[in-house]
Amino acid sequence: MDMIAGWKHGVSSVKKARVLLVGPVGAGKSSFFNSISSIFKGYVSSQANTGCAGTSLTTQFRTYSIKAGGGGKLLPITLCDTMGLEEGLNAGLDIDDFTSILKGHIQDKYQLNPSMPLQPESPSFCKEPSLKDKIHTVVYVMDACRVKLLSDKMIEKLAAFRRKTNQMGVPQLVLLTKVDEACSSVAVDLKSVYQSHYIHKMMQEVSTSLGVSLSAVIPVKNYSQDLELDPRTDILLLNAVVQMLRTTESFFDDLYQEDE
Repeated sequence: MDMIAGWKHGVSSVKKARVLLVGPVGAGKSSFFNSISSIFKGYVSSQANTGCAGTSLTTQFRTYSIKAGGGGKLLPITLCDTMGLEEGLNAGLDIDDFTSILKGHIQDKYQLNPSMPLQPESPSFCKEPSLKDKIHTVVYVMDACRVKLLSDKMIEKLAAFRRKTNQMGVPQLVLLTKVDEACSSVAVDLKSVYQSHYIHKMMQEVSTSLGVSLSAVIPVKNYSQDLELDPRTDILLLNAVVQMLRTTESFFDDLYQEDE
């Protein structure tokens, strides 16, 4: 927690890592934000809408800051949440809006419309975003219970998002959620998550189907049914945030090496 709260990098114009969470409906994007926020508050709480509706509960582009402790200062990370990915045409997050978010053109609380991406002439379009408005790391949020059930259409959609992110030089990670629901031995003891053959297999499958390295796949359990915090759950979640900050750091390093 101290490591996250005290994170610094060499770019003075950017105070926070801006991390975009992307993934199918119900994968646990909003729950991840609520879980991180809960750890720093010291009790389980929820600020972002969560649930298991068939279509995305998040319809706006939202940026969430997290406070360290009750009246504490803001952590150096902003988690950006957006509509879930859906298979159909004109449903879920559109790739043009995704691109606009990466470039920093879309502002907090903008109402996304899957059948009508935000146009540059719209008053809501931020025409000259600075580096702090852009996305520094993209995190694909995948449900460990549904890895085997991903349709070809969904894998195609994720591949298109990955290609776009690669073109723009933004680093990417994968958050594998609900590991306790996917494997009974992990449900009994969360510490066994890295010993579980089944979870390792799911990590490998995600790594292959999304084309990311295995080291970029991070297993976590969100707080969704728990009423009390658990240190083992916290450690996995905080480890995920540390990886996001380190990945953002490498993004800035690459950016400034190019300038030199």
